[in-house]
Amino acid sequence: MLSAEQNELITRTKPGTAAGALMRRYWQPAALVDELSGNRPVKPVRLLGEDLVIFKDDKGRYGLIGRHCPHRGTDLAYGRLEDGGLRCPFHGWLFDVRGQCLQTPAEPDNSKMAVNIKQKSYPVMEKSGILWAYLGPGEPPEFPQFDCFIAPSTHTFAFKGMIDCNWLQSLEVGIDPVHTSFLHRFFEDEDPDKGYGRMFRDTSKDSDMPMTQIMREFPRPRIEIEPTDYGFRLATLRQISDDKAHVRVTNLIFPNAFIIPMSREMTISQWHVPIDDVRHYWYAIFTSFGAPVNKDEMRRQRLELYELPDYVPRKNKSNDYGFDPHEQEHATYTGMGADINVHDQWACESMGAIQDRTAEHLGTSDKAIATYRRLLRNALDQAGKGERPMMVLDASEAAKITGPACVDGIGPVADWQGYWQRTGEDRQKTKTWANGH
Repeated sequence: MLSAEQNELITRTKPGTAAGALMRRYWQPAALVDELSGNRPVKPVRLLGEDLVIFKDDKGRYGLIGRHCPHRGTDLAYGRLEDGGLRCPFHGWLFDVRGQCLQTPAEPDNSKMAVNIKQKSYPVMEKSGILWAYLGPGEPPEFPQFDCFIAPSTHTFAFKGMIDCNWLQSLEVGIDPVHTSFLHRFFEDEDPDKGYGRMFRDTSKDSDMPMTQIMREFPRPRIEIEPTDYGFRLATLRQISDDKAHVRVTNLIFPNAFIIPMSREMTISQWHVPIDDVRHYWYAIFTSFGAPVNKDEMRRQRLELYELPDYVPRKNKSNDYGFDPHEQEHATYTGMGADINVHDQWACESMGAIQDRTAEHLGTSDKAIATYRRLLRNALDQAGKGERPMMVLDASEAAKITGPACVDGIGPVADWQGYWQRTGEDRQKTKTWANGH
């Protein structure tokens, strides 16, 4: 368990907090590219406790600036996109993607007032269907060469969803290797061929055993953690027989992401991004190592559960997450339907707006959570001393961080890798399987 002071330290991310300052040292998802694809690409966002507006100007450039006009404080989310920027409807002040005021049209013709007005602004980068923002000091870090960032756009799909609690709760659920045997337990197994786009519906390598069966029948895995340059690699081993074990590899990507296998051909790279201290979004990039992603089907499946424009879950506290006691008795462990995002959402939100970690009791199966908290506190100490924390990368460092190994499999195999290789314009998918551990 943590002290109240320690819990405050690692959960609060608004401006002026230690964890907030650390989070701002990294690129963070601010919006989906899809959210700015309409006729009026302007959207208010709240990120790390700051109220901002993200927009695309008439030249196709993205900007992220303070939401309230520095003139009289009106809401720029209602601004007009014209003349190379975002114009406040109140008095016509115009701001470009860097926050520079370009015009103050109500002032005299010879006024130089605009030159000295700069709105808060942050860099924005488009990558893999997500608009990323850097809210920190100095030059932004480089992106690591993860599969989800270097795969062709045909082989990635991005989505997000809101969760009504502190960001850390969702991250810790995501790296918990044991909960899948309980929270996501299904009493009957579906046809894997009909499970496209859904977790735990595939069979494992060298096996016809559905993932749902493995999770259900082997709930006491052996857990191994290996430190890496990007965080740690978590291997969860379920002994299927004397000579075979199922291996599931999860990668913690510091500070607030993880990469998990979705099927034999697809991974999920997921970030948990604070809106403020009591709400957050998960952002996910689904990366295929086989056929191009069926984006229409992936989007259709997820929009059954999330309501636009803010990606709010349709199943939530107000309707008991769709809980059905008959289903809980006969079909699923939770009684909350077949989508595991609903299960995870319930687990995260039912802890409270900010989990009281002074009352928790971690066991040996929670070593991944304990390991992550040590990494986080160490990075907070480093940042507090003016040192560079883990994963704040320069170009040469970023180029060396690839992969990472991430797969579900069954057999005498424990070191699994899937990665994209690029040579010039040629993109070739390769997958290697290494025996041994």
